[in-house]
Amino acid sequence: MTFARCRSLGRLAAATALLLAAGAAGAQVAFDVNGVKLGDREDAVKKVFPGIRCKPLEWRSDAADRRCDDARIAFASVEARVTFYLKADAVQGFDVRFDNAHLDPVTDYLKRRWGKPFSEGRETISRKNQDPRESYKVLWEHGKDRVLLSSCRPASGSACRARAATSRKRSTG
Repeated sequence: MTFARCRSLGRLAAATALLLAAGAAGAQVAFDVNGVKLGDREDAVKKVFPGIRCKPLEWRSDAADRRCDDARIAFASVEARVTFYLKADAVQGFDVRFDNAHLDPVTDYLKRRWGKPFSEGRETISRKNQDPRESYKVLWEHGKDRVLLSSCRPASGSACRARAATSRKRSTG
């Protein structure tokens, strides 16, 4: 599975894709999931995803106070799962999880939708007493917002999970 996650990637067993939502000057780029973008209200999330379940976060966070989860959606024409993170009734970020086998089509979709990425790269990560892993990251940035698509999988190419997420950069002042 590939996952998209708000604010941080967290721990991953395999692949990670972080999608961050944004509004760019001029082109009005909005990083979104099926039309639900950062800043939208919980009602908008429920309208687009009628089967979604929303509840308070089970942990303390400055980034969000509620989460909305849906078991199955279509994202970039692939089956996925989504979690939206909200604070004060506004979407602050989202996770989109999909099968790592769909990484290339999802990456192509995001490049068509959001344009040329700020950076893109692959590397092999050696691990003591474990098989090496391949890491792949693509980053889009527009103002305070960013999208990171990140995948990490065994270098042998065996099946694994992946993750994607969305959020806004915090001010440092």
